[in-house]
Amino acid sequence: LSVSWMPELERILEEMEEDKTNPEFRLWLTSMPSKAFPVAVLQAGVKMTKEPPKGLKANMRTTFLKMTDEDLQKTNKPAIYRKLLYGLCFFHALSIERKKFGPLGWNVQY
Repeated sequence: LSVSWMPELERILEEMEEDKTNPEFRLWLTSMPSKAFPVAVLQAGVKMTKEPPKGLKANMRTTFLKMTDEDLQKTNKPAIYRKLLYGLCFFHALSIERKKFGPLGWNVQY
């Protein structure tokens, strides 16, 4: 969400009339934390967060527990697919894990 558009969003939501709004209406927003986010919008909504699993092993386990053997066989080269998938999942888990260290997570030589 653009910071410059936040006041407009707040105005739109404040002008909505409950009796004229469809009962099935839902507004889903995703945002990084921001001091410019309208407090009224935060107070009127339900907040949800999704935290990644703690640690590389937990992240990999979570990813692979969501897959079935059938999912892994949906290709004509399952052996190569499994290796590529593992590499991609490992890279993703590693990126998520290193992100918590900020710039140090990528710049420290070991």
